[in-house]
Amino acid sequence: MKGFTSKKAPYLFIAPTLILLTLFSLIPILIALVISFTNMDLAGLADYSNIKFIGLQNYKDVLSDPIFKKAIFNTLFYVVIGVPLVILCSLSVAMLINFGTSRIFKVFRVIYYLPSVTNVVAVAVVWFYLYNPTFGLLNYLLKLVHLGPVPWLTNPIVAKISLILLALWRAIGLNMIIFIAGLQGIPKSYYEAAQLDGATRLQQMRYITIPMLRFAIFFVSITTMIGWLQFFEEPFIMTQGGPLDSTTSVALFIYRNGFQFSHFGYAAAGSFILFFAIILVTLVQFRFQNKDTDL
Repeated sequence: MKGFTSKKAPYLFIAPTLILLTLFSLIPILIALVISFTNMDLAGLADYSNIKFIGLQNYKDVLSDPIFKKAIFNTLFYVVIGVPLVILCSLSVAMLINFGTSRIFKVFRVIYYLPSVTNVVAVAVVWFYLYNPTFGLLNYLLKLVHLGPVPWLTNPIVAKISLILLALWRAIGLNMIIFIAGLQGIPKSYYEAAQLDGATRLQQMRYITIPMLRFAIFFVSITTMIGWLQFFEEPFIMTQGGPLDSTTSVALFIYRNGFQFSHFGYAAAGSFILFFAIILVTLVQFRFQNKDTDL
């Protein structure tokens, strides 16, 4: 009985999670992989005899699709602009709030964190009205200083920036909490020793804060980049990918083909292209992190 407890008990504890993971994650992934090599659509669901194995044709068609190419460009734009902004803003807010110990700073933590747990549909609807070109609050404020109006959601370039601002506002809170936890783990003696040596605030941040937060920054970088590569809710709710597919992300492209046009094999191929891209980006980040750790 003791041997059973010591050797097999851990597997019994993780068994429910493994079963759920297998049923609702691994098996659906394998099914989607099989579907990506077929021409499956609504007709295939009605009559399985209509489903044919077509090899890599879906992947070739997706990669040659001009809308998919535009979706890749849009997604890369979101990643290149959004990820650094999220990290920079989250870290800045965390450092500002971490210095304070009064109750007002605790209130600020709650205020900054609230957007992260707010329903994205409700938030997107509110921001949709803020961006309204006719009676939106943002254009009204710009009008007071004799600026605007700005076509927040109707100009191809501005629409991308508008979606990034909304996603940035939602993403700051959770990452701020992670950075605050990292900041509170840095011994105060390091800063006291640096002050005795005459180090300025900027030097302390460069030589103490940033190096000590490298693992928190690494974690936030990976999770944030994966999130932006799967950017979906904001363009789906606010612009439906418009204008002229200028805000269509890869995830939205997959959704359209799978759930609007019912091209399940085509959409599955697109989802696996995105899946492998996320894996590749994550492996590259881990590689750079390992090199930094070795140094």
